[in-house]
Amino acid sequence: MKILVPVKRVIDAYVTVRVKADESGVETSNVKMSMNPFCEIAIEEAVRLKEAGNAEEIIAVSAGSMQCQETLRTALAMGADRAILIQTEESDLQPLAIAKLLKAITDKENPGLVLMGKQAIDGDHNQTGQMLAALLNWAQGTFASKLDLESDSITVTREIDGGLETLKLKMPAVITTDLRLNEPRYASLPNIMKAKKKPLDVTTPEELGVDITPRYKTIKVSEPPKRQAGTMVESVQDLIEKLHNEAKVI
Repeated sequence: MKILVPVKRVIDAYVTVRVKADESGVETSNVKMSMNPFCEIAIEEAVRLKEAGNAEEIIAVSAGSMQCQETLRTALAMGADRAILIQTEESDLQPLAIAKLLKAITDKENPGLVLMGKQAIDGDHNQTGQMLAALLNWAQGTFASKLDLESDSITVTREIDGGLETLKLKMPAVITTDLRLNEPRYASLPNIMKAKKKPLDVTTPEELGVDITPRYKTIKVSEPPKRQAGTMVESVQDLIEKLHNEAKVI
């Protein structure tokens, strides 16, 4: 069985994000970029499934500029077997466009499982996995915190507001990963060197026959208002009075 794992290049999770001076978006020039943390979890889980003998090949795929090759090489160093870059200079790749691109790759590669992060930390859309499952007409399990793969089905424990929910899905399926599914490994130096020799194919949306034209436009991006400093109160009664008279929440 093949496992397809989409990965995304985002601003590093430990970098302070700053808005551009013209408020057209966030600043990405000279900013450290890394693989989306949820995508790292998806790659790790795919590697574990392969190590357990449940998969034969792991294919990492990313859409974006040529710089996304760095992210794909990271995925290869973590254990993916080969990678596909869908090269485009479109800076506003929206969830529906990404889902269509992934459907085209899925139709071409015919994997038994698509394993992907539940969301990216830049847009926080949490839409692509669900859209892909709908386009493919495949079963889907979102927010997965545990996976048990069988011959023709997969049991997914997913995190919901009320606790945990367990689903048994027929394969093929689309699974989106949550934080508690696993802890990604660090790529070792030998694996980083080996990743340079693993195959990385490049295609384009045009070759895949997919229209990635944005369906909506971002008008303005601004930073949230800064929080005011808190004040100390002498007693519970003082707190109640401030909540009642100043904050007016009680």
